[in-house]
Amino acid sequence: MNAVMSLKGRDFLTLLDFSTDEIMDLLALASDLKAKQKAGVPYKPLAGKTMAMIFEKQSTRTRVSFEVGMIQLGGQAMYLNGNDLQLGRGETIADTARVLSQYVDVIMIRTFAHQKVEELAEYASVPVINGLTDDDHPCQALADLLTIYEVKKTFQGVKLAYVGDGNNVANALLAAAAKVGMDIAIACPPGYEPKAEYVEAARRIGEKTGATVVVTHDPLEAVAGADAVYTDVWTSMGQESESAERLKVFQPYQVNEQLVKAAKPDYLFLHCLPAHRGEEVTAGVMDGPNSFVFEQAGNRLHAQKAILVSVLS
Repeated sequence: MNAVMSLKGRDFLTLLDFSTDEIMDLLALASDLKAKQKAGVPYKPLAGKTMAMIFEKQSTRTRVSFEVGMIQLGGQAMYLNGNDLQLGRGETIADTARVLSQYVDVIMIRTFAHQKVEELAEYASVPVINGLTDDDHPCQALADLLTIYEVKKTFQGVKLAYVGDGNNVANALLAAAAKVGMDIAIACPPGYEPKAEYVEAARRIGEKTGATVVVTHDPLEAVAGADAVYTDVWTSMGQESESAERLKVFQPYQVNEQLVKAAKPDYLFLHCLPAHRGEEVTAGVMDGPNSFVFEQAGNRLHAQKAILVSVLS
């Protein structure tokens, strides 16, 4: 597989770092690994390899999917809580990176500041995978691409609408959609837009791949004619003090039965989870026939296995 050959030793910090071909190769590998796993075909190219998983932010999907993925590939995963480490406190990030590189073959980190992941990657001599930062969530976006591709069989002429907070997921989706030539429209309240550098990068990339990039304050404009409608929680980890204000500001951005009427009848509803039914999405949409959220969650496993195989073998 091309992805396996070309990505060995690479860090996986943002999809902006990867070419369209590399991303498509990763998706092809993820599909292949998914088929193998469903068929019960053992595939253990990472036997003898160990992954350190650093969690400064709690997680269900990221921890379980990475740990299970590494085990299925024949390797081992070690959970390290942020409190268990001297990361950025008694020991510099650079020293932590150098020390862990002596012990493990790959490091996955889920943290707050994106700069921390970049610094870890700079000083580690093994690949570093971004399991989530405040700026980006590339593993989630790769799983999202896999989910859309499985249903639509193409990205050309496909429109993804994201409604809600212009957070790390929105940033990652901008990068993902632009790279594969998929149109994306993001609707956020004023002041809650995605990071300008991601919007600008997506527009630049879209000029080459044919993807259109729209950022609007109008949910109806974003969802009109969409093939996929995506949302995320209104209050992310670390923003709890803003919760009451956010509930008010985001109310007009709820994905509900009325809003999704503007999408194509066979639209996919996507959500990176956890979901708060009755807030960012109604139960009718979340649990309705167009919802692919649990297939999407399942695809985290296969997408991340593709990343692990590619950077390690």
